[in-house]
Amino acid sequence: MLITVTDYLDVISSWCFWSEPTWAELKKRYESRVQFQWKIALMDPSGLPASREQEQWFYRRSGMMMRSPFMLNTDWYDPSLPEWLAPNCVAEAARDFGFDDDRVRLALCHAALREGKKVSDWAVAAEIGAGAGKIDKKELLERARSPEIEKRVRASTAEFHALQVTQRPTFVMDTEIGDRAVFSGVVKLEPLTATLDSMLDDATAYAAHKAHFGN
Repeated sequence: MLITVTDYLDVISSWCFWSEPTWAELKKRYESRVQFQWKIALMDPSGLPASREQEQWFYRRSGMMMRSPFMLNTDWYDPSLPEWLAPNCVAEAARDFGFDDDRVRLALCHAALREGKKVSDWAVAAEIGAGAGKIDKKELLERARSPEIEKRVRASTAEFHALQVTQRPTFVMDTEIGDRAVFSGVVKLEPLTATLDSMLDDATAYAAHKAHFGN
């Protein structure tokens, strides 16, 4: 039975940053049994800080919650922007160059949240993405700024809102028999593995039924 886990995220979300070790561990544990994918869910003004000071407050809170030995960097922050389109579109555009994995979006996330680079600048974001994927910067930038890429990013963001959740990341677990589990804002490993193990147990039962009775 096919099981799919979708990670709805914004590349520059700090809470998504803190969820990355959990995402990596899930992919490692269930590599051959579960299909993993990520989709962009752009943050809007309702989920963005109004100032750098407020961003720092969020970073202190989440850093303490995650017991982090370092604090995230706010030098990338630009209060004039209503959303972070450039880094998210660059990450999405990298798919068209064969990068469906995490490397490009993680490079963008690290550059912003750890190094403070101004990834809201299209040229900066494209340079970081191109370096991570060994992609031609000009081609990546052109693709990232295309209407098709923005349309895809807007569509996946609409999918996220249709779930009637508000937090990024949101992990959605689907099975081909229609079972679904949604974890919005949950970044710890244990509840996610418990749910996946339960779904996989159901998959084993369905396989046994098929062996005895057919489809």
